[in-house]
Amino acid sequence: MKIFLVGDYTSGTGPANVTKHLLDVLPKDTLRLRTWNKITRTFEILRKMKKADICLISGYSKQNVLALRWAKVLKKPSCYLMHGCVEHENEINGVPDALMNRIERETLRLSDRILGVSMQFAEWLKTYYPEHADKVGYLTNGIDWKCMKERPNGVERDANRILSVGGGMPRKRIVKICEAVGRLNDRGYDLTLSVAGDTGKDTEKIRSYPFVRDHGLLGKKDMEVLYCSSGIFVQNSCFETFGLAPLEALLCDCDVLLSRHVGALSVLSGIEPEDVIEDCENVQEIEEKIERLLENGNHTRLLVELDKESTSWEARASELQTILRQIKEKKL
Repeated sequence: MKIFLVGDYTSGTGPANVTKHLLDVLPKDTLRLRTWNKITRTFEILRKMKKADICLISGYSKQNVLALRWAKVLKKPSCYLMHGCVEHENEINGVPDALMNRIERETLRLSDRILGVSMQFAEWLKTYYPEHADKVGYLTNGIDWKCMKERPNGVERDANRILSVGGGMPRKRIVKICEAVGRLNDRGYDLTLSVAGDTGKDTEKIRSYPFVRDHGLLGKKDMEVLYCSSGIFVQNSCFETFGLAPLEALLCDCDVLLSRHVGALSVLSGIEPEDVIEDCENVQEIEEKIERLLENGNHTRLLVELDKESTSWEARASELQTILRQIKEKKL
């Protein structure tokens, strides 16, 4: 079975990194895009689709509609690996985009199968797009265990440093973390909150707290330093289809506190109630659970329960190929 994987794998975004990991472990004859000029890419899609047995779309793009329509013409089965929902996320972040919504909905309509990147996200998709519920499944993101490294030289951990990523994006609900940390400091703690990520609607409010350090967008190495120098990583998103950052933090020996909306929970089998924020708007709950982690960390317990074999990208690629074969056989 020859797969044509249509998607970005070079930009360094979360979806692009997932696509790159899959390409690294899928069969060597897997077809991929080699050109990024719009015109030449169009001809590449038209040409390579003819050679493929199945089309796999990874991530949102305008080119998806072209690829899927051409696949329909050629009677090639298709699968859409969905990393996020731009319609819902843009709405949460206060930047709705009607054109992006139309492209995403058309991608969903044209795809024979839709795979969310976590079980939680797949269940959400069935509710949000009930017309497509019968073709929604999931392929949980893998973990790149080969990238586990020793702590960067000269980096010391500050147990009083809390870290969160997502910058000023409202869906990350970092303002609520700020409020919780502020309450803890009012009670005698001396905590700092490091925030990494691009600016957004909440940036000004986040920066107004005296204990916050806004690092902005950081590269991989700088993020490793932050993970290794922080005591607790908090992801308080109201919507997070997967989220690699909590796993990266955990692998750097950070304690982690995640909202129940974070899809990465699906790979953390050792999770307990005190590790999860049930209500991402509840400042008191966030405050209490940060305080528990300050007293009794969870990274050792969670790491011990992580199964390297079943969470590897090799395992995910094998699972993906099984799903694609089933789609192909059903289409025949």
